[in-house]
Amino acid sequence: MKILLVEDDAALAGAVARALRAENCAVDQAGTGEDARHLGETEGYDACVLDLGLPRGDGISVLAAWRAAGRTLPVLVLTARDGWSDKVAAFKAGADDYLVKPFRVEELVIRLRALVRRAQGGGASRILCGPLSFDPGLGAFERDGLPLKLTGLEWRVLSCLMLNRDAVVPRPHLIERVYEGDAEVDSNSVEVIITRLRRKIAPARIESVRGHGYRLGAGPG
Repeated sequence: MKILLVEDDAALAGAVARALRAENCAVDQAGTGEDARHLGETEGYDACVLDLGLPRGDGISVLAAWRAAGRTLPVLVLTARDGWSDKVAAFKAGADDYLVKPFRVEELVIRLRALVRRAQGGGASRILCGPLSFDPGLGAFERDGLPLKLTGLEWRVLSCLMLNRDAVVPRPHLIERVYEGDAEVDSNSVEVIITRLRRKIAPARIESVRGHGYRLGAGPG
């Protein structure tokens, strides 16, 4: 998953970002409403964790602006405001979930995965492709029924391909979903990850479609 984390408390933002990265998420961070609104309207994210009390534009205004602009990314509001009126205002503005501080990071991760699964039409609990099985809710991959050990970047690439199996995923889209916004992406880095994945997932096959991107299929072809 690629997550936009909007939180002006640097210590809390750092702790949440580390926890999300430990769950194989790519995380872009914003500390003001102004920056959050810009990123949410110009970048692609699987979900957003949004604080309400922000400098230069509060969270409710940011969320309302996204929805008015047609941005449909799932948004989990993370705030110290636990009043009923605050919750009503957040949901009316377009929030998908609401978590009150203090909170357990494990619960935050579970809620985010549930939001992303629903947004991706996740009625089925597992996605299958040849010997591969992916549970978006748990974030777990299996090959031939056994856990598949992946690095963080490998997990992000394979999950993106798995969610779009049998379709060509454009290379720029893959890079956008895998890397964080300020990362310097070497021109060959994606191909290196693809090469490592090919060894791990055979006989499932990742095809390079010249000039377009990559496609995951069930087997050799």
